[in-house]
Amino acid sequence: MFTGLVETTGTITDINRNRIAVETGLASELNIGDSIAVNGACLTVTRLESNTFIADTSPETYSVTSFRTKKKGDIVNLERAAKFNSRIDGHLVYGHIDTTGIITEIKKNNDFIDLTIKFSDEYQNYTVKKGSVAIDGISLTVANEKAGGYITIAVIPHTWDSTALKHLSTGSSVNIEFDIISKYIEKNLNIYHNKSRISLEFLEENGFA
Repeated sequence: MFTGLVETTGTITDINRNRIAVETGLASELNIGDSIAVNGACLTVTRLESNTFIADTSPETYSVTSFRTKKKGDIVNLERAAKFNSRIDGHLVYGHIDTTGIITEIKKNNDFIDLTIKFSDEYQNYTVKKGSVAIDGISLTVANEKAGGYITIAVIPHTWDSTALKHLSTGSSVNIEFDIISKYIEKNLNIYHNKSRISLEFLEENGFA
């Protein structure tokens, strides 16, 4: 379990279908068997070499995430597993990537950076304005959404400067994990044939969205 608050970044030193090696100062604080989110994907540390950790990647992880587009020298976001005796300032992130998206626009908006991301519209039901979403492992808020699988994220300067986002460009692939709450709501609505009286308007009126 993670919070979506990136601790630091690292540099990929080796990557293939079966493993990823990341150089980072955080390596000295890791142990074999630790969970670590790499661009939001939950991986297990299997080997440590000086200032580098190595993690295995399953075929599912490789196929679902943006790892298949990454190469040696790329910068990635890193977060160790959350401790539940401290504040969770982001939102609950599982490290299970739902899909990838493509950055279609990066726009400066005063001090903020607006990122527009396109993903398969089959996931559109999992996004809502002002709702949470994890992009490359970063807990962010949806500023706007548009039919067809588009969301816009307003990124504050601190997040932009301290994460790997600043290394991305239009056309870059990013990992997306949608808020788990939306998935549970969808499942229950399907079970009860959408007879629930809960609607987006109801959630907004009662402060849930």
